[in-house]
Amino acid sequence: MSQREKKTSSGIPIPLVAETPVPPEHLGRPGTYPFTRGIYPDMYRGRHWTMRQYAGFGDAEETNRRFKYLLERGQTGLSVAFDLATQIGYDSDHRMARGEVGRTGVAIDTLRDMELLFDGIPLDKVSTSMTINSTAVILL
Repeated sequence: MSQREKKTSSGIPIPLVAETPVPPEHLGRPGTYPFTRGIYPDMYRGRHWTMRQYAGFGDAEETNRRFKYLLERGQTGLSVAFDLATQIGYDSDHRMARGEVGRTGVAIDTLRDMELLFDGIPLDKVSTSMTINSTAVILL
């Protein structure tokens, strides 16, 4: 069977990878809008991979100290570990959060918590990853 005749097990045709639905001139250049080819002009050739460790525990101030410790030792990015209560949208004082606050990550309840979390960290130079799903819009 040739590449053009390939289909999934459901019978859906698999198009050639070379067939681009968007003309190359609409993809932009690396480091420019719409960033389909990456966010940096020279990508990995001019910027090494970001080294980050998934970290967070207790409250925002404790995690901030840990972030600074990691950055002082060569880490180049941050990856925030949120506690279970924060991940599912409970405030730390909610009865359903009992026993989970700050246990598997940092507890974030307010804008002030986010300010404390990143206090003294140059966010224009340090990229941050936040692994969270349902409450991401609220935290942003």
